[in-house]
Amino acid sequence: METTEDAILGGRLKLLQPKRGHRAGHDAILLAAAAPKSDLALDLGAGAGTAGLALLVRGAAKMVTMVEIDPALSKLSAQNANRNGLDNATRILCGDIEGDDLPLQTDAYDLAIMNPPFNDSMTLRPSPDAARARAHVARPDTAERWIARASRHLKAGGCLTIIHRPEATLPILKSLEGRFGAIEMLPVFPKPESAAIRLIVRAIKGRKTPTQMLPGITLNDSEGKPTAAAERILRGGASIFGD
Repeated sequence: METTEDAILGGRLKLLQPKRGHRAGHDAILLAAAAPKSDLALDLGAGAGTAGLALLVRGAAKMVTMVEIDPALSKLSAQNANRNGLDNATRILCGDIEGDDLPLQTDAYDLAIMNPPFNDSMTLRPSPDAARARAHVARPDTAERWIARASRHLKAGGCLTIIHRPEATLPILKSLEGRFGAIEMLPVFPKPESAAIRLIVRAIKGRKTPTQMLPGITLNDSEGKPTAAAERILRGGASIFGD
């Protein structure tokens, strides 16, 4: 696999990524920035490790288990942990989130983060790159299966943090029902007066508190320049929720 070396979070995190195929973007950093502090974190669909390692670099987690189905990306996760001196704070698992044989403890984690596949397999022509297609193409029950997996491994009171497309709002809320409460939803806008392109969702296992829709984040101003808030989050490593 051909790779590139990239520096993110203002150079604090150095990553090897595939030159072609699935590459980390703003989503992974926004996901990490939305997560509360934790001792044991679980990164489902970790890719090359961007979001999980960003948790550690930002001091938002003490130990992260990163699960990725693609062997090449899982290997990159391990290499990236090593390159950033985070070997002792990571556990790398190559396996299928939707399978039954992942060696993960139940009711054990304080935090689970996920950026599930989001493109509808019925309406989108999949990428010819197998890894990219696997990372981005979802089935109708993908959100429910991933949320069920997170619920199985989170302890009571643990937090699930998701980044997804706004179109997935109803499937996500339906999948959270009966498992999670205290739901917080925060839209991400590309620029002022534009429709949201992403939705960040946080929920607490076992809670019954009502759902809240929070003020969103705007990534760029009307001239296309990054906003001060986006710079603080994407380069400075600031927390979106202030926790």
